[in-house]
Amino acid sequence: MKLILAVIRDVDDSPLTERLTRDGFRFTRMASTGGFLRKGNVTLLIGLPEEKIETVIEIFRQTCCPAEEGRNRAILFAVDAPLFEQL
Repeated sequence: MKLILAVIRDVDDSPLTERLTRDGFRFTRMASTGGFLRKGNVTLLIGLPEEKIETVIEIFRQTCCPAEEGRNRAILFAVDAPLFEQL
């Protein structure tokens, strides 16, 4: 199991979360601030099987708007999640 921590721009929030939901991915959305994208941003936590990581990354590539010069569209971290349980 993997956990993707994704920091995205505010403008990409609705299109991306709608696409993730439509494609069957569940996530937790948190408003966040910080220096990764240097503007308003949102952090998504996405738990998924390792074999689905490339699918989700491709959704980010297709959905996030092109960034301004010198800026990123999104920042993604994929970390091991040895325990995933829904209660």
